[in-house]
Amino acid sequence: MRATKGDQFVQHGRVVGQHDKVGEIVEVMGQGGNPPYRVRFTDGHVGVCSPGPDTEIRHRTAEEQR
Repeated sequence: MRATKGDQFVQHGRVVGQHDKVGEIVEVMGQGGNPPYRVRFTDGHVGVCSPGPDTEIRHRTAEEQR
């Protein structure tokens, strides 16, 4: 899984009724876009994350990068 700064990090809820945790990748700590990533979540929490099977990276579009 590869990402760039500004991509969206989405960790899906693991049980019914649990909401997804959504954040923005603020730093790519691995080489070539590989994990781990420093992520700022919508609640303000910042953490170092390595994506698992319940995680999705939503890449920015060319328009959003401007």
